[in-house]
Formats: sequence, C-alpha cells, structure tokens
Amino acid sequence: MTIKNTLTASQEDYLEAIYQISAKKMAARAKDIAEYLDVRASSVTGALRNLAKLNLVNYAPYDLITLTDEGREMAEDIVHRHRALEKFFVEVLGVAGKEADEAACRMEHSVPKVIVERLVKYAEYVATCPRGGITWDSGFGYYCKQGCSQKSCTRHSSEAEPTASGQEDDQGR
Repeated sequence: MTIKNTLTASQEDYLEAIYQISAKKMAARAKDIAEYLDVRASSVTGALRNLAKLNLVNYAPYDLITLTDEGREMAEDIVHRHRALEKFFVEVLGVAGKEADEAACRMEHSVPKVIVERLVKYAEYVATCPRGGITWDSGFGYYCKQGCSQKSCTRHSSEAEPTASGQEDDQGR
C-alpha cells in the first residue's frame, strides 16, 4: 500500500495548505498553516512531525516548511481534485462558489481520481455541446435552451459509435 493510500483527510489538508501557502510565499511557517486551517499551533506541530516521518515535508522546529518532491506531487493531486470538483459544482451544477468550495474540500479526500477525471470530461462536454445552451435550472435540472433532444446532445459528432453488439443504442451510440 502506498503512502498516498494511507494519508488521512487531515494530513491531505495539511499538504494542501503548505502547497497553497508556498505558492504565495515560497515556503510556509507553522503559524501560516495554523491560520490557513484555523487550527492550534500544537496541532500543526504534530501533523508536521508525522508528515516529515513520511518524507512528505521538510520540517524542523522554528524553521520554514517546504514540501519534498513526493509531498509536492501528492499536494498537486489533492489541489487538482479540489479544483476539478469545485469547477464541476459551479459550472455544471450551478452551485454557489463558497458552497462548491466547501463541498469540494470535503469530497477531495474520498473521490477516486478516475471519477474526478470523468467529472472533468463531463463538464467539458456540457461546455462544448454542439447545440449549446445546456444549463442547470434550479428546481428543474438540466435542460437545453436550444431545444436539444437527448440524441442530439449526447454526441459531439454526427458519427455514432456502435455499441459492443455493433448496433447503435437509443442515444445514437
């Protein structure tokens, strides 16, 4: 089992916080992390010690904190999942920004990468539907302002892909 699979949601939050702070300041301090996560300094110290044991951060008391190469890679993956989920919630589901950010923060720890990537692809599809105008109407769900039929909005091209049986399904696939 890899380290990535054994990190807790809290540890992932610390990696993400260090990544975000470092993006602005080149490195993080324990005080910055405590403020960012709204936790006590003693909690930060304990988490940093654990992350250092996992070789994910460079940490020494009263010194600047940076991510190791492995820690940076993991933090980038966490940030990617967060941004993808947040974007999906805002652009596809029409959720308000703050609510989308909070939901993405909770979900980023448990949604597998393959599902996040499918959500990204679906959001791209909705944005580029050949008939245009697909939106989320609060209380109604998806509808197409241009009068799209299910068939016309399920494929980007006029060429339908056959199913495993060689026949097109009822959605033109």
